[in-house]
Amino acid sequence: MEEMPANIQQQIAQFQMMQQQAQAISSQKVQMEIQLKEIDHSIGELKKLKKDAEVYESIGAILIKKGKTKITSELKERKETFELRVKTLAKHERDIQAKLMEMQNEIQNSLKSGGPQAG
Repeated sequence: MEEMPANIQQQIAQFQMMQQQAQAISSQKVQMEIQLKEIDHSIGELKKLKKDAEVYESIGAILIKKGKTKITSELKERKETFELRVKTLAKHERDIQAKLMEMQNEIQNSLKSGGPQAG
């Protein structure tokens, strides 16, 4: 059995690196989506409270008293930021998946045409 040509080995190595990037991006996106759900839940809970309710924000190991309006505003800003990040990561994820498909086809074609030939 002959060894695989160097150019095909290089294509496969690049493909594997791109797969790892795709997995990392997917993981980041999932984490952002989880945080978005938590923010949505917090905003929902704040809506249930009376306007003058005492609300505290956890900052590190301490709780700081803040107004409901202030915390709601901060959460909405954070939500917008996370939504933008999720959209950006989703686009990046789609782009990488398309590139992976392209690379996979190139590798398969290289293996068919440049692979070891029976002779």
